[in-house]
Amino acid sequence: MTTQSEQADLLAEPLDFLLTTAATGPLRRFLPNSSWVRMATGLAARPGTVARRSSDLAAEFARVMTGNSGRAPSKRDRRFADPAWSQNPLLRRIVQAYLALQETVGVLPNDAQLDWRDTERMTFVLDNLIGALAPSNNALISPVAWKALIDTAGLSSVAGVRNLVRDLSTRPRVPRMIEPTAFTVGETVAATPGAVVHRTEVFELIQYTPQSANVRTVPLLIVPPVINKYYVVDIAPGRSLVEYFLQQGQQVFTISWCNPDARHRDWGMDTYGEAILDAMDAVQRICRSEATNLFATCSGGILASMVMSHLADRGELDRVAGLALAVSVLDQSRAGLVSAVVDERVAAAAIAASASKGYLDGRTLAEVFAWLRPVDLIWNYWVNNYLQGRPPSPFDVLFWNADTTRMTAALHRAFVELGMSNSLTHPGTVTMLGTAVDLGKVTTPSYVIAGIADHICPWQSCYRSTQLLGGESRFVLSTSGHIASMVNPPGNPKATFQVNTGNPPDPDEWLLTADTVQGSWWPDYIAWLNEHGGKLKAAPTTLGGAGMDPLEPAPGSYVFQT
Repeated sequence: MTTQSEQADLLAEPLDFLLTTAATGPLRRFLPNSSWVRMATGLAARPGTVARRSSDLAAEFARVMTGNSGRAPSKRDRRFADPAWSQNPLLRRIVQAYLALQETVGVLPNDAQLDWRDTERMTFVLDNLIGALAPSNNALISPVAWKALIDTAGLSSVAGVRNLVRDLSTRPRVPRMIEPTAFTVGETVAATPGAVVHRTEVFELIQYTPQSANVRTVPLLIVPPVINKYYVVDIAPGRSLVEYFLQQGQQVFTISWCNPDARHRDWGMDTYGEAILDAMDAVQRICRSEATNLFATCSGGILASMVMSHLADRGELDRVAGLALAVSVLDQSRAGLVSAVVDERVAAAAIAASASKGYLDGRTLAEVFAWLRPVDLIWNYWVNNYLQGRPPSPFDVLFWNADTTRMTAALHRAFVELGMSNSLTHPGTVTMLGTAVDLGKVTTPSYVIAGIADHICPWQSCYRSTQLLGGESRFVLSTSGHIASMVNPPGNPKATFQVNTGNPPDPDEWLLTADTVQGSWWPDYIAWLNEHGGKLKAAPTTLGGAGMDPLEPAPGSYVFQT
């Protein structure tokens, strides 16, 4: 079992991979295909290797049966944390046999001498199959299942069956990671006071009530992802990035995207780019400011960067004083599983699937997230929800992740094609609002944040934004993973981040000479933001202005769309 923070970091993958897999179905990757045939052929061509592996496994099984095996699970493997797995002779032997099998199966793709693509594909499949066979998932021998059964006089089994039937009857058909009543939007999450001051069919603009006597004259506009709802930046009080910005004297606004359906199938990148410009116009009018700072996250960072290139072509780059990109990848070149499973055929199938509906269903994304890390996001909750009959523990980030949204077919197609061609690294090959995108023209100072443990947006990929953008850039590398890099309030004694005075082309060279700083990067960003935030002035006593009066209290209406 993982900690809640670790589970939060497992909830995303590179954008093009997620969007293709979500549209074609996550379980498709487990079906036999040509990679299976090539592995079988490769093993058949090496009978000596197969015989040696079989002999070694049989010998280890013999040592396990006679009690002479020294195998033991890693201390980090929480599946076998219960003392019974090591103290009960039968259970200890079952675990040792499983670990031996896991080790043998894990080396088969390399033994078959497959190319890197087939190796990645088959490693993924075999790891998932072995993960499913873990004895910790077996209700008949799981010590935690038996303890729950005894403690509840059998009621845990009734609750477990009820939970299983409930989860299989509705999408996404995976174990529930959070109860839908664990948090309340507008009360326990997305609870920072403010008001909707502008609304279009694409987005609502939320202005937050200042929490300091003085504020910076240049406002801050947050551009959230278009895949999830905005409030990962305004999670529970005390952990809210928005709340922290306000306490540090910033005038803060955020976009809350409409949750689209089939009627909005044609909303593409230009639609969302125009929405960002519209939001900037409203912010500048309300604050009577000639510029704004942008803080863009994940897919929102891709859109914001393209808008910046458009502003450069229009000679309006001075409208943005500073650009922050948080866990956002502009250069999407990468290797590993993503490159192995996403090809032109898969991409075309994904685009066709969303086009037939008019949108990509957010519930399919939730299913993809779970099956990408099944040990932690499937089998962990299998044990908790079904074998023990317990409700999952409340955690604000998991609640946010379960609050799914859709993506329009046009935007889905654009993002998949962008990822497949890696167009942002090739000036002029993609457009935004009729102008060719060239990120080298974006000379605005930038602040780029990544997580060293981020398997979703690899930090090296995030770092390459410093090479694409034309202005001076400060790169900050947190010790956290993807979501923990965002939800990273000061006060965690284990938190650190790394910074460097230069940005060499090679990210590993940057890392070798970087300095480590204790604590969260939030105060570092505020110090950088203050350099681009203008002078201090008295905080406004009312929200809205310039003909834009508050329409309703935050968090608005769009965040409740299902």
